[in-house]
Amino acid sequence: MLKNITNVRGIKCWGAHTGVKSMRRDLAIIHSDVPASAAAVFTLNEVVAEPIKVSKKHVADGKAQAIVINAGNANACTGDEGRHGAEAMTEALAEELQIDKKLVLVASTGVIGEPFPTEDIVEGIRENVKKLSYKSNAGSLVANAILTTDTFPKEGFVEFEVDGYEVNMGGVAKGSGMIHPNMGTMLAFIVTDIAIEPKLLKKMVKESVDKSFNMITVDGDTSTNDMVAVLANGLANNDLIKSKKDVGYKSFKENLDEMMIHLAKLIVSDGEGSSKFIEYVVKKAPDETTARKLIREISDSSLVKAAMFGRDPNWGRIICAAGNAGVPFDYQKADLYLGDEKRQLQVLDQGVPVEYDRNYMKKLLRESHIHVTLDLNNGRAKATGWGSDLTTDYVLFNSVYTT
Repeated sequence: MLKNITNVRGIKCWGAHTGVKSMRRDLAIIHSDVPASAAAVFTLNEVVAEPIKVSKKHVADGKAQAIVINAGNANACTGDEGRHGAEAMTEALAEELQIDKKLVLVASTGVIGEPFPTEDIVEGIRENVKKLSYKSNAGSLVANAILTTDTFPKEGFVEFEVDGYEVNMGGVAKGSGMIHPNMGTMLAFIVTDIAIEPKLLKKMVKESVDKSFNMITVDGDTSTNDMVAVLANGLANNDLIKSKKDVGYKSFKENLDEMMIHLAKLIVSDGEGSSKFIEYVVKKAPDETTARKLIREISDSSLVKAAMFGRDPNWGRIICAAGNAGVPFDYQKADLYLGDEKRQLQVLDQGVPVEYDRNYMKKLLRESHIHVTLDLNNGRAKATGWGSDLTTDYVLFNSVYTT
């Protein structure tokens, strides 16, 4: 079995069925043997789910030891009942693990606005704590237990050295629809045994999220429940990383970026109803912020996504979307390329249309992986993002989602 989050020192977990979902596991628990440095980023949606409110408070001091997640009910727009439910989840797990409830983070995913089944979930927590395991299959159970409309579990694992010490990092994520994070329903949980100071970890997590989860889109909807949390329990025994100058900072940051990008790309590849995975690159931009804004505007354009679905090289939609990004954009300096993983054809040269083989282009766009590159010729910054196409299957699926 491939390595996963349980291969991180001191991490045990479990995924179980409590009855909230009729046929699939719907409860996940991740526990560190010792309190860990913790950092998390949350949705910027003005409508915030109850577990997000609780987790924000609990992670404020940069410490956490356990995470509990339920699937099948988002616990959003549920009022006092939902707030009590989220708090009850943390209290039940803390009591069973004999730790402070402030060391417990909580997350939920599922349908918004449904009554929250607190009793069933709390009972499930108490029944399953005793099953927490360090075995690899337990990590896979967690990856499965947090899914909603996903068609496959999303996991990742990397190991690397820091000053002679072996460091492990594992992650799980979920997301298929309502994906357009802004820190889609999108959740990600990463655990590592590196020793790092909480404030520095918080800064690193925000930076990594900005170049990974915040650069993906499926349908343009930021969820009420978006959450990315990282626990670092220090059991690798490396010297505590306190600044960018310390040994291990660069290696850890690179691997954290890699982990988040890996999980983010898995989410896009599982986009509801999608038939294509599209990578967008903006290069030679005046700054990275400009490049990212352009990518998010282009990748979220319904017209661009529909064109990719129809294998239509209507590149004017891409240029038009770029002009709507709210950043300076001179298309008369821009070059644009479209194609698949192996070859891209130039369709725009310094703002002037380029003749190309239209039939060959349609053949390239028939592939499941599409690449779009926009060269601004106006700087040295670069950004990459990922999105899906807009299909009839997406519309049909979401027209009957709750029924």
